[in-house]
Amino acid sequence: MTATETSRDALLRRGFALEYATLGWNVVGIVVLAVAAVSARSVALAGFGLDSLIEIGASAVVVWELSGTGEVRRRRALRLIGAGFGALAVYLLVQSTWVLAAGHHPRHSSLGIAWTAVTAVVMFALAAGKARTGAALGNPVLMAEGRVTMVDGLLAAAVLLGLVLNAVVGWWWADPAAGYVLVYYAVREVREIFGGGH
Repeated sequence: MTATETSRDALLRRGFALEYATLGWNVVGIVVLAVAAVSARSVALAGFGLDSLIEIGASAVVVWELSGTGEVRRRRALRLIGAGFGALAVYLLVQSTWVLAAGHHPRHSSLGIAWTAVTAVVMFALAAGKARTGAALGNPVLMAEGRVTMVDGLLAAAVLLGLVLNAVVGWWWADPAAGYVLVYYAVREVREIFGGGH
């Protein structure tokens, strides 16, 4: 085995490790967020749990793609990730609009604040690792999924900000307002993937 092959194998192992870490974190997160959302009656926390499901799907797609080879498989994986971004954009648009229109005021959630704060840090670290590893491998699927993870981190930060502002100053509308910014980001990724950017 050449040094180049050894280096590529190490990068692939790192890619798998990053995806399995993302999967594990989000599986635990769905349970934590369900408990926090029910106790606080928080639409934002429930919605963030749905986002975790999208991230689980995107990570599963990358694990599938890294396990095989071929341009057809790579293109299919990119389309699946693009569809995940599309689902995320629709969910954020609908959720943010509904919360603003309904004037829904969630309760304070210490568990939600703690989980989203830690999740934001973890997702940003995982996203950076995926971007570096994907670039080193020349793998657009891993890089695209790294952007899904980055959006997940941004969403965690937005939900955190909304929860804190609601708890401290009663600004219940801060969370859904931040969601619109992420809709733009997700739509941009969909256009890049399906518009031939990859």
